[in-house]
Amino acid sequence: MPSDQTMIIGIFIVLFVLLIWGRIRYDLVAFGALVLEAILGLVPTDAVFSGFGHSAVAIIALVLIVSRGLVGSGAIEKLAARLLNSERPLPLHIAVMSVVGAGLSAVINNVAALALLMPLDIDTATKAKRAVSLSLMPLSFATILGGMITLIGTTPNIVIAAYRQDALGAPFSMFDFAPVGLTVAVVGIAFVSLLGRRFLPKREGALEQEAAFAEGRYIAELRVSEKSIQDVSTISDLYPRADDHDVHILGLVRRGKRLPGFAAKQEIRSGDFVVVEGEPKSIEAFMGQSVLEFSGSEKHDGRVTSGGLTLTEAIVPEGARIVGRTARGLKLLYRHSVTLLGVSRNGRRFTDRVRLLFIKPGDVLLLLGDAERNAQAASFMGVLPLEGRETQMVQRSKAGLSIAIFLGAIAVAVLGWVSLSVALSAAVIALVAVGLVSGREVYESIEWKVIVLLASLIPLAEAFEKTGGAELIATQILSITDGFPAWVSLLALMIVTMTLSDFLNNVATTLIAAPIAIGMAAATSTNPDAWLMSVAVAASCAFLTPIGHKNNTIILGPGGYRFGDYWRMGLLLEILVVLVALPTILLVWPL
Repeated sequence: MPSDQTMIIGIFIVLFVLLIWGRIRYDLVAFGALVLEAILGLVPTDAVFSGFGHSAVAIIALVLIVSRGLVGSGAIEKLAARLLNSERPLPLHIAVMSVVGAGLSAVINNVAALALLMPLDIDTATKAKRAVSLSLMPLSFATILGGMITLIGTTPNIVIAAYRQDALGAPFSMFDFAPVGLTVAVVGIAFVSLLGRRFLPKREGALEQEAAFAEGRYIAELRVSEKSIQDVSTISDLYPRADDHDVHILGLVRRGKRLPGFAAKQEIRSGDFVVVEGEPKSIEAFMGQSVLEFSGSEKHDGRVTSGGLTLTEAIVPEGARIVGRTARGLKLLYRHSVTLLGVSRNGRRFTDRVRLLFIKPGDVLLLLGDAERNAQAASFMGVLPLEGRETQMVQRSKAGLSIAIFLGAIAVAVLGWVSLSVALSAAVIALVAVGLVSGREVYESIEWKVIVLLASLIPLAEAFEKTGGAELIATQILSITDGFPAWVSLLALMIVTMTLSDFLNNVATTLIAAPIAIGMAAATSTNPDAWLMSVAVAASCAFLTPIGHKNNTIILGPGGYRFGDYWRMGLLLEILVVLVALPTILLVWPL
């Protein structure tokens, strides 16, 4: 009968193969491996689900929720938008976006940072008439690099900090990663801005792919508030902001009547409606910058200030209840607390009021309400919501509040008053209390596949270590580097970890490499922190493939990239990371 060590190493080999193959979801693969080990007695029965209660799992989930609140407040959007300029030379644009991306990734999850900045980068590339493939990969790499600066920036750092708690009795703190992470990020950003971009493809069709983000222009009505008229006096004053967001201003409605022409010189008054044409995200951004409101906002029971509002796009089929009728006629706002904000009619413009427009088959409606009410209203009207075409409303008035909540949580954790998980939990409660994150969004923000993966791998990694699997691999690496200084073994571990991370999920890579690092530190009687920090850096740096890090996967389609495009810039970047990180680690965390 094979030994426990042989069985667990065999299971991990199969796990590697299945994760690299990628045909089966990685969370199911990891959970299946956990169940198999439990059946074989390799994981104790009372420890099978221990990973779900691990602090690393809780911190990752909480970071994702807090990131949702920061993005939803518009705090990060305001910073990023002020720094973008389509007239900048490409190298300068890449440098600015990379610095912003890395900075955001240090304080919010790096996946969330990329998701926020990617549409802005695409929009800038479109205005500059250049392929977004020239700037999107540097942005992705910069957000990965920036995540290494703090504990909460990237998953490997969180996992390593929690592993140190289990192995050595205390976790890494929030800024223990900063000396190495910041050094690597600065050098990496300089590389992608000045040299790395030269290895990027410029393909025909990239701009056409970007246009997929811009399908569907709607005519909508935005209400002028008292705050609006404090900022602008005439319709023409709104033109520069409309141009910034690719929104066309079509006219003005006053007392229920459309004024003739574009009403450019008309002085706007509180209660007027500005008629605009644009894409949902553009309309939402323009509305926020111009302090305009949506029609019927006063009847949404305060939801515009309490969070949870979503723009949903839905197509009108033949035979739908709303065909030949109007939103007012169906009492849409009264019955469902949903506003018909805009209508798209095959690119044709119309002069009727949006809520008084008789809807035709083939129209696409832009509905505004919370997600559940939008779904109910769509079912009532007989229209079909378009999959993946939802836009969250941003509560820009609460930007300062969201920043204060986040910084407060980080401060109490850094001062040691409470643990990071407790501080982030308090931040989540505060964000929910002030309406920046709804109860539904708390659960939607969490990437459950990653949670299941991590919770499954934690007991697997513990079993791997207890049965001597980690010690065996550590011994093999040390035997190969026998006769050389300890830093050579450290270098070998970094290279092995970085290579694995290019093909495996970085959570899996970290959990497998961490016990190996502790084993090598014990075998060489050297500082274990240096080995753990090396694993954190190497596991984060997956630049050779689109599957090693989720950010690389996200940009694959929008950037028009192919699988083989990543290594051209990524290989040099990984070599540079090793050359910079290793001496920095040895300086900050001496062996």
